[in-house]
Amino acid sequence: MALTFVTLIISAILIYLSCELFVNGIEWVGLRYNISKNAVGTILAAFGTALPESVVTFIAVVFGTNANQKDIGVGAALGGPLVLSTLAYAIVGLGIIFFRKKRVHGINIDLSNSKLGRDQLWFLGIFVFKVALGFVVFRGKPLMAFLFLAAYGLYFFTEMKETADNHNEILEPLKFRPKTKNPETRWVLVQTFLSLALIAVGSQVFVKNLDHLSLAIGIAPHIIALFLSPIATELPEILNAVIWVRQGKERLALANISGSMMIQATVPSALGILFTPWIFDSYLALAGFFTMVSIAFLWLTLKKYQLSANKLVLAAGFYVCFVVTVALIHS
Repeated sequence: MALTFVTLIISAILIYLSCELFVNGIEWVGLRYNISKNAVGTILAAFGTALPESVVTFIAVVFGTNANQKDIGVGAALGGPLVLSTLAYAIVGLGIIFFRKKRVHGINIDLSNSKLGRDQLWFLGIFVFKVALGFVVFRGKPLMAFLFLAAYGLYFFTEMKETADNHNEILEPLKFRPKTKNPETRWVLVQTFLSLALIAVGSQVFVKNLDHLSLAIGIAPHIIALFLSPIATELPEILNAVIWVRQGKERLALANISGSMMIQATVPSALGILFTPWIFDSYLALAGFFTMVSIAFLWLTLKKYQLSANKLVLAAGFYVCFVVTVALIHS
């Protein structure tokens, strides 16, 4: 048990340090390839940080040899969006409050309400359909997986075609070339891909040891899937958010979270629908419900131009409500 705890701490530190390298490298990638700042967060950063949870779902649903293993994959596909839509957004709010004296904008949020609001609607529309499929059985259900992949493809091309807006932005020096004002592209790519590999390794070690810990204390597989694995696999997004908020780049932090949620709503879901019956129990249904409520709350505040650090922190309340409700049902 002690070794498991030590391994968890070491892997968490590895993930954090790797995220420091990743956010620095991915910003340089955006600048090098003339990609808009928003797409850097919603597509490039999101694709990288969403890999751990996508891999967990892929391995569980494709190579799982029993119902429990496949349940972990389905739970991860529902638990990931729940954690992102509640805890991840709340941590952005807490970060803004905590670092307010060091930030250029202080406690104010630098963002495009319309753009972030549109992302929430994209996600909510797809997510409602995804949850609805969890309560029905029909012959062509596995084919619905390709609709989710097509939806992400449309989102991807919509984001990537935006005009770049970071031409005059001054970035922090590339970590691998700290004394070079204009680092070579090869060094930018080496740092980005190496940090991404370290994030993937650290996340897998973290998840594996969480599973060992949960089994040691007798927690059921579907509880692991909804509570423990998603929190572990969403660490890269959460740590990226903390780093970017500290730097006064909450627009990138929020874009990374919303982009990761779009991946979570489509790619892992497609895998689950294709390789499992995709039928929800009460726990999965509750996860879907509280995710939708949290996103609806954030969308309404964005629509009314009332989003603030405090409102973001309130999103954590929906996760607390989920935990309490599950505890009451389980007792």
